[in-house]
Amino acid sequence: MSVAEIVLGIVLMIFSVAITIVVLMQEGHQQNVGVITGGADTFLSKNQARSIDSFLARWTKIIAIGFFVLVILINTYMFFFLK
Repeated sequence: MSVAEIVLGIVLMIFSVAITIVVLMQEGHQQNVGVITGGADTFLSKNQARSIDSFLARWTKIIAIGFFVLVILINTYMFFFLK
């Protein structure tokens, strides 16, 4: 294995762990769960959840695009340069 393969593999693992963590941090889209658990749904808590969810959704898209671009680059590198 070359140094480039090891570096690209490590970066790919970092992207995969990051996207897994960001997706798991997102809140489910279930209605009225706060009533069951006893949580109070205030205006402030709803807007705070939306801002956090939008932040995590944005980063999910960014990391996913980076992951797919990296996979395509790795496959191109392996196909054309390692024969």
